[in-house]
Amino acid sequence: MSDAVIVGAVRTPVGRRKGSLAGVHPVDLSAHVLRALAERTGLDPAQVDDVFWGCVSQVGEQSWNIARNAVLAAGWPESVPGTTLDRQCGSSQQALHFAAATVLSGQADLVVAGGVESMTRVPMGSSVGGGMPFSDQLRSRYRGVEGFADDEPLPFNQGVGAELIARRWRLSRTQLDEFALASHEKAAAAQDAGAFDPELTPVPLADGGKFAADEGIRRTTSLEKLGELATPFRADGVVTAGSASQISDGAAALAVTTSDWASRHGLRPLARIHTAVVAADDPVTMLTAPIPATAKALRRAGLGIEEIGVYEVNEAFAPVPLAWLAETEADPERLNPRGGAIALGHPLGGSGARIMTTMLQHMRDNGIRYGLQTMCEGGGMANATIVELV
Repeated sequence: MSDAVIVGAVRTPVGRRKGSLAGVHPVDLSAHVLRALAERTGLDPAQVDDVFWGCVSQVGEQSWNIARNAVLAAGWPESVPGTTLDRQCGSSQQALHFAAATVLSGQADLVVAGGVESMTRVPMGSSVGGGMPFSDQLRSRYRGVEGFADDEPLPFNQGVGAELIARRWRLSRTQLDEFALASHEKAAAAQDAGAFDPELTPVPLADGGKFAADEGIRRTTSLEKLGELATPFRADGVVTAGSASQISDGAAALAVTTSDWASRHGLRPLARIHTAVVAADDPVTMLTAPIPATAKALRRAGLGIEEIGVYEVNEAFAPVPLAWLAETEADPERLNPRGGAIALGHPLGGSGARIMTTMLQHMRDNGIRYGLQTMCEGGGMANATIVELV
């Protein structure tokens, strides 16, 4: 039986907003990670059948099909196509799912999946412009629902959703701050140990230097400092900037094929894509779909949560993974072992591939058979992916 395998995974370091990657065009950032993927795997770009590239704010420098522009900027053959997709924060995780389905169906032999977001150069929400994406019919469905602000141009609010989750699962400000602090501590420990080094490709900068390490990790933060931050979404709330993901710049890429094709062309599989699903939930609370997505993935995989050796649940806001833990009864020690988006950052369209790249490296370093990745997405959706080490 044919299978889909990942034969390469690489990412840029994640830059802070207006940080080290602020001067890099998102097309060039994408091109850099594509070249690095080819160099590290030894794949021939001429054999790539398609590039699926996640990007949320597809406007300005990220418009006009950034996937194709990245292929050309990378110097890859003009025969290599590319398409850009948007499933909000899960865009590049969805790109991986599409890549797996495409090679499994026989429509392609080798597909690159990944994504990018330069949130410095193309700020979140830029694609809205002067139009309103939420029609009167859509608004009428949720009018009067707690958390839905009908008098706002963008009535669905992630921060408000995070507050609703915190209330529903009775999560305190202290719990959220402790989780955020732990994310920074785990990421700092991983960085100090060189755990991220094998997955990173340093980015050349205009001044001749190279950006080589994630710069969002706050080593000097503390519960006291986190406790001083305001709660912007509700006056009596518990969610702060400190317990939310960072606005970031970055890109990541994965190469996907079948094990048979990999064997014939000298490519080494890292992991098999065991199960890939997507689920949806309440769009007002918005961020709870990782819970049903995880249940769906485990059910289809025929696995129990205890059989998964590592869980990566995107830290969009601290209440998201904490509610996920409460509902799944998963082992907290296996959750985001090298930190998450609170510490490392969340370059929207690139985060799915970034997280998968980090999880694969952790699995390889520790001989973990199964890993599960899931992340909440705008509109109340979530992808979930189970991979198996090979």
